[in-house]
Amino acid sequence: MADKKTMQTGIPSPEKRAKLPPDGGSEFNRLIHEKSPYLLQHAHNPVDWYPWGKEAFVRAERENKPIFLSVGYSTCHWCHVMERESFESEEIADVLNKHYVSVKVDREERPDIDEIYMNATQLIAGRGGWPNSVWLLPDGRPWYAGTYFPPDDMHGRPGFRTVLLRLAEFWHMKRPDVEAQANQLADVMKRISSGQHVEATGEPKRTLVEQAFRELRNSFDERLGGFGDAPKFPPHGSLGLIFHHYQKSRDEDLLNMATRTLDAMALGGIRDHVGGGFHRYSTDAQWLLPHFEKMLYDNAQLSRAYTNGYLATKNEHYREIAEEIFDWMLREMLDKDGGFHSALDADSEGEEGKFYVWRRDEVVAILGPEDAELFCRAYNIEEEGNFHDESTGARTGANIPHLRKALAEIAQDESLSPEDLRTHLDRDRRKLLEHRSRRIWPHLDDKVLASWNGLMIASLAYAGRNLKEARYTSAAEKAATFILTKMRKDGRLLRSYREGTAKLAAYLDDYAFLADGLLELYETTQNKRWLDEAEALVGVLLKHYYDKSDGGFFFTADDHESLLTRSKDPYDKAIPSGNGTAARVLVRLACHTGNRDYLKFAESIFRAFLGLMQRGPRAVESMILALDMYLDELPSLTSAEARRVKTSEAAEDKPDTFARKKPVSAEAFVSRLFVAPGGTVNLGIKLAIDGGWHINSNAPPQNHLAPTSLELKECPSVRLDKVVYPPGKNLTIASNAEPLSVYDGETWLFASLKVKKNASEGKPRLDFEIHFQACDDRSCLSPETVKLSLFVEIRKGAIAGEGRHRRIFEPFKHKKPRA
Repeated sequence: MADKKTMQTGIPSPEKRAKLPPDGGSEFNRLIHEKSPYLLQHAHNPVDWYPWGKEAFVRAERENKPIFLSVGYSTCHWCHVMERESFESEEIADVLNKHYVSVKVDREERPDIDEIYMNATQLIAGRGGWPNSVWLLPDGRPWYAGTYFPPDDMHGRPGFRTVLLRLAEFWHMKRPDVEAQANQLADVMKRISSGQHVEATGEPKRTLVEQAFRELRNSFDERLGGFGDAPKFPPHGSLGLIFHHYQKSRDEDLLNMATRTLDAMALGGIRDHVGGGFHRYSTDAQWLLPHFEKMLYDNAQLSRAYTNGYLATKNEHYREIAEEIFDWMLREMLDKDGGFHSALDADSEGEEGKFYVWRRDEVVAILGPEDAELFCRAYNIEEEGNFHDESTGARTGANIPHLRKALAEIAQDESLSPEDLRTHLDRDRRKLLEHRSRRIWPHLDDKVLASWNGLMIASLAYAGRNLKEARYTSAAEKAATFILTKMRKDGRLLRSYREGTAKLAAYLDDYAFLADGLLELYETTQNKRWLDEAEALVGVLLKHYYDKSDGGFFFTADDHESLLTRSKDPYDKAIPSGNGTAARVLVRLACHTGNRDYLKFAESIFRAFLGLMQRGPRAVESMILALDMYLDELPSLTSAEARRVKTSEAAEDKPDTFARKKPVSAEAFVSRLFVAPGGTVNLGIKLAIDGGWHINSNAPPQNHLAPTSLELKECPSVRLDKVVYPPGKNLTIASNAEPLSVYDGETWLFASLKVKKNASEGKPRLDFEIHFQACDDRSCLSPETVKLSLFVEIRKGAIAGEGRHRRIFEPFKHKKPRA
């Protein structure tokens, strides 16, 4: 098998690099001493590159030169193009070295710098992208920017060399204009960086969630899936929001948007049908022609989306795709110490996608004529190629394997059973994968990033729990242990790890994403270590990142390097925003610990960015999701140590913003707080039904009426053993000829909670759902679900049996249970 762990050829080992002079010597530049794969890719350039740091800015000030800042990442196709065309050119390097101090930044290591100067580029050029090319004053203020520049003048557009020379002249001849432009830009950037530059009206409430779904419906591509037109990116935030809301609403229109999108992406060339996983995005609306880089963060989020698709529909195809992604991750992206690498390049042998595409005669040679015919028909492999080159529009003879219809339909066309077709195609894909592994691999960016690993840990733990796959849970635990032991110093996370070294102070998303992943691990394993570690991470966020004046979290810590701005970016991009994820983590921590202070910090995030949520909820979907969770969970939260859990839409300390008067409220009582493995806890649920209202009993005689029921959401250590419902009262109303069976006033449901004999010690959270439909004598409200949460500590040595404790709950013999 070819070595997939490629770096630029000619890069010495870390030990040899350490012996080179600071400037890199005659063969390299200063970047040779960096760990970043992206910076090392440029260590051969004749450009006198500096890494970001004081040395470059001091030199620029001393020599009165502008700084040329180039920001990119190691798997970026157009970054490679600009390097080959311009940064490897001796002529262009001479211009840069004479007139500028040149600085190279890996955006994945330094997202703080990337965000600041991408904002500048979007303000100046009206668009953004990578490589990002920015011209700075020696104090870091930008005054000109663009993205990719071709090396030479063409079609009336100046080439990179021309731009460099003109701007150098402008620097010397019109310096006051440069200063004025820089001052104006800096002022605008500071307003934007706060995330609070949009005026808000009213309060954060459920209408924001409804608005987000209206905008989703309006932009949904019913024919091709996804939202909006080309280019099409996997809509991570939209899918997460839809699946969360569907769990409670059962809105089939929402589910259709999600499944249509999952189906379209699964058919298209954006999916690697041979090796598993997904490419970055599709350049067309059909999901056919991708940009071929494969990113950890995309696949972490898509594996969860397909897991959710399976859970919502029980469609095994979605489960298979999720498992394909996990298999690819564990096969090709796993670091030997347990973390996950960042990305696979789009390019190999200087050509984008070459590693992934196939010629028809090549497929025939590998599979044999008969098997190849079936495979080529299924995956649309054509003699002249099945896609047009993005720039020229010409057919290339190369093919991107993709499907035009589901395998079941193809099986019918081929007069095969779906099982037989699957067997054939699985065998063929394995042969092609084995052959592909002998090709020259794309570059692997093998740095380990805390935030992206947090996304992967969350998805693995979630799938481990819901797909009953212990190997996913084990991989998540191993990665979490790696991050917490190898990428933390003095209780503070570090951003990046490579070649045995962790470095760079972590950012908001590192803490938030990892905490979210640890909470998923806790929910899967019930190992309190993960809950404690998540709380510790949030403690650092609250101490060093929280904005005590205006709410929300800064992207960098209070002791971080001083930069042009200190931002609180709320926007979702390819990854969810740090503030949106932090809000969700805070809500989840409140649920698990009963500490309502976490809710106050979550609410401060919603209030800080309310204007943005109102103006464009699609841009902040992770925050909308957190708000939806907050509104769902707020009524049921209380102290984790209390025996009594109360839920009411008008809870005493709930802000008026979120108050909604409902005719039914619920309280839960337990017979004990401590129980041994194998023991039983008795549960009582009191329903308080307002006068003039009733709910259907557990066994209404009319089939069309929703019965009242109690459900314990899945918990590894506790099961709901038996529920005893009271008999319904007969009620006759004018609109119904047949008497109804109802509950009214104060009604009690009783149940036994059985702790499994092999349950581990800990304090599992028990999530209950009470389903009912409230009616008066004229009409009924929609069926409703009230959620209750409580904690019971499993402790060896606690009294395990029922014995004398059975008297605590004797169904329907007591108005209230005796504690």
